[in-house]
Amino acid sequence: MRVLALDYGTARCGAAVSDPTQTVVTPIRAVSPPEPRDVAALVAEYDAARVVVGLPVSLSGEEGAQAHLTRAFAEELGGLIEVPVEMYDERLTTSLAERSARAGARAEHDSLAAAHLLESYLASRSSGDA
Repeated sequence: MRVLALDYGTARCGAAVSDPTQTVVTPIRAVSPPEPRDVAALVAEYDAARVVVGLPVSLSGEEGAQAHLTRAFAEELGGLIEVPVEMYDERLTTSLAERSARAGARAEHDSLAAAHLLESYLASRSSGDA
């Protein structure tokens, strides 16, 4: 089953998808502006069986205004698709994406962040943490 990960922002939404075995993660085009119906089209296009939305929380775990916007986006998306939508802590994915870009990764920054989010999510599931 493919999993689609989203790094939601008010200007654009980075995206990444796993292969059906959930072994390989690939950053894909960002959605700009981030409209739930456009992201729902990505879910259909990639035949995703689950969507993981990065939840921006502080290092202490507190949720701010962006986290509330992200939750509202995920809820609206969930009403448009028939697959589960879940939130996942995205702490440090931005810094990982910046490091990947400096190392030569060519995907959009937001989609690199989504790819790191998805890698973390899949690793946590395989280790039994999720």
